[in-house]
Amino acid sequence: MRNSNSSYPNAYTFPRKLLPLLICCFLFACGGQNKTKQILSTENQNQISESAININTASVAELVKLPNVGEKTAREIIKYREKFGSFRKPEHLLLVRGISVERFRELRTSVKVE
Repeated sequence: MRNSNSSYPNAYTFPRKLLPLLICCFLFACGGQNKTKQILSTENQNQISESAININTASVAELVKLPNVGEKTAREIIKYREKFGSFRKPEHLLLVRGISVERFRELRTSVKVE
């Protein structure tokens, strides 16, 4: 028979200590998503230039004209477009390998989707 002053924790000690940690992790993860949404919503307020390139029909030569887009990134955009279909929103460029949030900020006013 065990002593009631045993060094083993009871069945409720572990979950009670784990719950605050799980809540903190959840709040941290949700905070990161909101920040990304704020960045994108701020970008939506910018005006699209008249010479914006349609990313659904542009060739590699046209995509290379975009700021900070080289031939490799242009090919990745076309590869993504061929695999998954047309972009529905310019923000979907973030799904392409090589396009970060910072790079998208620079591209936002230069691209359009039709």
